Amino acid sequence: MPKSPDQLRLASYNLHKCRGMTGPHAPERNLAVIAELGADVIALQEVDFRFGARPEALPRKLIEKTTGMVPAPFIGTGENSLGWHGQTILLRPELRDKAAIRRLPLPGIEPRGALVLRLPGLTVVAVHLGLIRSSRRAQLSRIIAQARRIGHDRMALTGDFNEWHDSRGLEALEALRVVTPGPSWPAPFPRLRYDRFAVSRSIEVLDCGVLDNETARQASDHLPVWADLAVNAHEEVPCGYHPARITSRIPGQDGIAGTE
Repeated sequence: MPKSPDQLRLASYNLHKCRGMTGPHAPERNLAVIAELGADVIALQEVDFRFGARPEALPRKLIEKTTGMVPAPFIGTGENSLGWHGQTILLRPELRDKAAIRRLPLPGIEPRGALVLRLPGLTVVAVHLGLIRSSRRAQLSRIIAQARRIGHDRMALTGDFNEWHDSRGLEALEALRVVTPGPSWPAPFPRLRYDRFAVSRSIEVLDCGVLDNETARQASDHLPVWADLAVNAHEEVPCGYHPARITSRIPGQDGIAGTE
């Protein structure tokens, strides 16, 4: 059955540089998994190799042919990088012309950043949070403090949160609905729920899940997660619409971002 225009499938997938758990580099497996997800928008992590000029691990030239999706337009880390801090966003071609994207640097011990994709009816924030909980808290607090600048109240965060606990480290997301589809790491025997969504309370989550099959278990150390949202990404936010006030609960980082 064709998908309703008032429904959007959002997904997140950490590719682990297309090496599976132990290698070899085999991006065709990851591309097959992405195609099977059937997402309209997908946040990808670890799409580039880590060292040197950080060349792409997921071949750009194969993406549209094998998945039907295209990369969101933005400047990557290096000349041959697909992502920024290893992250990129793929979307359906019909959404690309309506998309605006920006990079949001994040605090922490390691270099990290978020990608903000703004569509007429939805703002998607793609994240790959740090390995240390104090950094993750600071990073989420920065995103929430900037929420009114980077989008509107129809907002969805997704990505590799690197957080196994269901409440600790996620305090800044109190104003949002945190959706954890299930264990996604390590892929061969998933036990930890690292990959999540956090959506505005104005958005209904119709369904969610983890894509768990033989190909996905071999393609990366993470399994991909997905969520079906009751939102029309093509529909402009109504005139006169005012986003909800979102604050951070992280001590010393409270505040509400002003409007542009």
